[in-house]
Amino acid sequence: MNTFRIQGGKPLQGTITPQGSKNEALHVICAVLLTSSPVTIHNVPDITDVQKLIALLRVLGVGITHPSKGTYHFDPSHLNIASIDTEMLKEHASKIRGSVMILGPLLARFGKVTIPRPGGDRIGRRRLDTHFVGMLKLGATCSYNDKEDTYLVEATTLKGNYILLDETSVTGTANLIMAASLAEGTTTLYNAACEPHIQQLCKMLVQMGAEIEGIGSNLLTIHGVQELQGATHTLLPDIIEIGSFIGLAAITMANLTIKNVCVEQLGPIPEGFRRLGIQLEIEHEDIIMRPQEHYEIAKDLNGSLPTIADAVWPGFPTDLISIMLVVAIQAKGTVLIHQKMFESRLFFVDQLIEMGAQLVLCDPHRASVTGLDRAYPLRGIKMTSPDIRAGIALLIAALSAEGTSIIENIGQIDRGYEMIDTRLRALGAVIERIN
Repeated sequence: MNTFRIQGGKPLQGTITPQGSKNEALHVICAVLLTSSPVTIHNVPDITDVQKLIALLRVLGVGITHPSKGTYHFDPSHLNIASIDTEMLKEHASKIRGSVMILGPLLARFGKVTIPRPGGDRIGRRRLDTHFVGMLKLGATCSYNDKEDTYLVEATTLKGNYILLDETSVTGTANLIMAASLAEGTTTLYNAACEPHIQQLCKMLVQMGAEIEGIGSNLLTIHGVQELQGATHTLLPDIIEIGSFIGLAAITMANLTIKNVCVEQLGPIPEGFRRLGIQLEIEHEDIIMRPQEHYEIAKDLNGSLPTIADAVWPGFPTDLISIMLVVAIQAKGTVLIHQKMFESRLFFVDQLIEMGAQLVLCDPHRASVTGLDRAYPLRGIKMTSPDIRAGIALLIAALSAEGTSIIENIGQIDRGYEMIDTRLRALGAVIERIN
């Protein structure tokens, strides 16, 4: 098991460019399965979750070449579900949550798909009902084999329908968009997710010949077509990584320029950090972070305790709540961090308390943080990364801490952040990857 050894408290400065969007990559790579024509995708991040999904597509029979960094060519022309090695499929799909998104494309194209229970972070209940209920409304039948822990979904013909999603599921929305693109007639998705990576998926599908109205809203209208063509698509910068770098610069007092962030896609992220008192400058498509000795949490207008909470887009992203909590540790003031979506995502805070943070875990969803206002630094400890976002939050805390920190299970961080130790060393961080 790989481990990071970090000597914290070192000044960081320089320029960093965010990787391509992890979440978008998982969506658009699955969309390759909708066509028999070649698809090229640029700016693909070299992270383990994406590599696992690419390996899964190879198991399905997709021809894949990697001619240059960040660029992949996909040839799905020889895909044949009858020849899929189901044991290999189970092995690969169980390693990644995004594997559930092969459901919609394979069902739409072949009328039958068997998928195992997907893997992913253990951050609380992550139900699949939205996916299957939506497929049922498109005319599919679903059954579960408890011995094999697999789902069989079949449909002679998918037919468009009105679907009101019972939750604003991002992957559920993506699955239904892809299935409806090849269904007969018109499908209306209400209460649909509208995150930037959902918008990008829709734009790529339109380029492939799909007919989708309402992109960017929670009401999508999809007119099914008979077939989709190939396409060339470039991923946006990863907004979660951008937010992570903002948080890193704030708590370590770094002099950092974050390049090519695609400002219009950042939504509520800059304002969220400003609520913690973080000053950030936006110049064209870059974010400039200058050393800030003190930052003060903005109180609500009536003077009550402010709350930072996640919400469906265009609300504040749930994947950045762990980062916000760490940044608040050295702020002036008190803030309630409310992680609404997943009941196990804040359980890493005991490690921050051991580092010297003044916070109280109120319940599985809420933590109250009283900022130290840099009165004293966090101290380095030995800790373990439980998931991707908690892992990067602990890494940021360690870089700001005094002394040496050890972070185990860093494979979790590698799932979402490309060569993070190498990139941080280029900024002056003292970080070593050890076995």
